[in-house]
Amino acid sequence: MIIYSRGFIKQKKEERINLKATIYVFMLIITDNRIPEQAKESLSEYGEVVRFETKGITYQSISGHPDIFFCRVGTQLIIAPNLPDHYKKVLTQNSVSFVEGELPIGYKYPESAKYNVATTDKYLIHNFRFTDPVITDHAAGLDLIHVNQGYCRCNLLPLKDDHFITSDEGIYRVLSNYNFNVLMVDPKGIVLPGFEHGFFGGACGVLKDKVFVLGNLHYFDDGEKVRQFLKRLDYEIVELYNGPLFDGGSLFFIYPTKL
Repeated sequence: MIIYSRGFIKQKKEERINLKATIYVFMLIITDNRIPEQAKESLSEYGEVVRFETKGITYQSISGHPDIFFCRVGTQLIIAPNLPDHYKKVLTQNSVSFVEGELPIGYKYPESAKYNVATTDKYLIHNFRFTDPVITDHAAGLDLIHVNQGYCRCNLLPLKDDHFITSDEGIYRVLSNYNFNVLMVDPKGIVLPGFEHGFFGGACGVLKDKVFVLGNLHYFDDGEKVRQFLKRLDYEIVELYNGPLFDGGSLFFIYPTKL
């Protein structure tokens, strides 16, 4: 048996952190300020964590959800025009270019769902009765798939090669009709303060070959199904804290677009 000194272990941990910092240099990670502290600490190994919160714009449970205020179509970041100025300055100071949408976020659904759009390199998926027109204007070359759920990104995690995970039965039916590979999961047990449960897409984020989970899949009834689905796609699963899944309105990983 080999016994390592505490100093050796500390050195190796620092080397891993430094390697992550090199790979993800300058990256911003936008997350709801209310996610567990352990999750924030875990995310800080991958980039600069922006603790997001708003007041008086929309209802409390989603007031800090990035996927309510931000949408990315390809490499273009689109933000709600009533995003607080502080966050616009954070983006600008970190060399992130963005365009403002036309419609402000409202206090209640569906006015709160205008930017909650799921996107891939081929598709734009949303209830297009509610979508901000600036988003669809930037969707040239993408196929638009209409679903009835306005909180589409909250309920849908887009993955590689036309694979998806959703906690919404309506989205599942629509995408299955396109012969996509869709895993349906039960959102029961996903924490969203103020509601009986949250949604699966809001508890996750994707960065290259990694799927970040706000929680530990061990605490999720469909966790093993999710684990096997992601394993088949060669994703690394990063569970950010040891507890139940937490719907934080997704995780936005943003690189600078102008250096």
